[in-house]
Amino acid sequence: MSNDQDRTTESTDDPVVVVGAGPCGLVIACELLRLGVPTRLLEADSEPHRGSRAVLLWPPTLDVLDGLGMLDDAQARGVRPAALAYHMPDGKMLRVALGKTNEPLVLPQQETTQLLLGVLEKLGGRVEYGVRVTDVSTADDAVTLRTEGPDGATDTVTTPWLIGADGVGSTVRQKLGIPFEGGSVPMTFVLAEGEVTGDFGRDAVQYFLGHKGAVLLSPLPGGLVRISGPVPPDMPMTREAVQQMLDERAPAGLRYVSATSIDSFTSQERIAKTLRSGRAFLAGDAAHVHSVVGGQGLNLGIQDGRNLAWKLAGVIHGTLSPAVLDSYTTERRAVAEQVVATTGRMIRQAAAGPLASRVRNVVWALMQATGTLRRWYAPMLAGRLTRYPDVLFGTPGPKPPRGLPAPGSRTPAWVPAAEPGQDGFRLLTLGPAGGSAAAPLRPAAESLAAGHPDMLTHVHVTGRRAGWLLLRPDGFVAAAGKGAAQLAAVESLLARVVADGAGNPGS
Repeated sequence: MSNDQDRTTESTDDPVVVVGAGPCGLVIACELLRLGVPTRLLEADSEPHRGSRAVLLWPPTLDVLDGLGMLDDAQARGVRPAALAYHMPDGKMLRVALGKTNEPLVLPQQETTQLLLGVLEKLGGRVEYGVRVTDVSTADDAVTLRTEGPDGATDTVTTPWLIGADGVGSTVRQKLGIPFEGGSVPMTFVLAEGEVTGDFGRDAVQYFLGHKGAVLLSPLPGGLVRISGPVPPDMPMTREAVQQMLDERAPAGLRYVSATSIDSFTSQERIAKTLRSGRAFLAGDAAHVHSVVGGQGLNLGIQDGRNLAWKLAGVIHGTLSPAVLDSYTTERRAVAEQVVATTGRMIRQAAAGPLASRVRNVVWALMQATGTLRRWYAPMLAGRLTRYPDVLFGTPGPKPPRGLPAPGSRTPAWVPAAEPGQDGFRLLTLGPAGGSAAAPLRPAAESLAAGHPDMLTHVHVTGRRAGWLLLRPDGFVAAAGKGAAQLAAVESLLARVVADGAGNPGS
């Protein structure tokens, strides 16, 4: 390569460089830009990825899309299945109604990407396509990237902060020398899409759990259907072979009349040993991969971005201490471990042999009869049961009383959504509109919020048992308590995460 193709670029105007412009990288870039952090986004491919790929967007991810102002457009392009239906070999059907709290949006990944690109452009960002990262090195005060552009020219890019969202084969992870611990799942799955005729409920995701194997049928926008299930590794990827799978595992009369795509895939179960190396972070498939059952992968990566963006933005702006970034690996690894364990069990149940499938079906029928599917299974898939270790403040906060969510749990669905511009912590007081139960809490909470105008807002919620919740910007509970004495601890909790008196921006 000639010397005139070598360039050196100091990325001093962009305190964050994100590598990878899939949905995860796009969400991170959009969140940072929305929070006022200039961000540079590099993508090795020459154009956006195409294809439906990950299609299930669960409610916590929809909250992120709503915060970016694209939820209405997403819902207009997608479909909302009302239930999950599990069909047993004896003809019984277990229908798990999801309801608004747990209902996902089915939207092809290329549509999600397209909408995020529109948000990115509105926020003043853009994707630099055809820019491949070839090397990464870290120092105490910066990260240096070696890149190769679409014209073959090489650049050296120096940035204060780097986020690698460049997929399962992440160059960033490899160049940082971070082990990707785990292994492959010894199963092959077919993923076929197109038009299916015949009688089956198109208002729900259908799982047919026959003795000859399991098959999933999921509605897609435009009247199309996704077909998936475990298959032998040597199964030909043809419409005829998929039709034979339907004949063996699904109700009679279903016909796969036209194919828009047919492919096979295998899964891995791996988690990066750490999600941070100095000023470099990993997110999405670069940080963790797992079995595809339940459609958790895209959602897991987007939640990585939501967790990291507010912390990094606060550090860069000088409102949060750099120590808050220490919680990223601990929290997101904990969630990744939960998802890998759960999806691993689910995929093994889906591919169970005849004897094991009979046991599975009995267990599922019992879960339906006892209400467990409705009370636990649906919220688990929806991401409502995700838990963080209580590490944000360095030490655990006050123990919450019974009836209030614990620190590290999801913000309850009954909590009103944050108003536009409420990007910091929120302090909710609970109880009647007035009277002795609410009186001690509301003035104290209002005073706390007034003392921290850049990072705390106060909201009172009536009709609940008296108490208070300190809510994080990313949809999780930071602390909870009952009386004014416990509420006083919020001051010391916030002191643990605010920047030092000099307003150290951490960069």
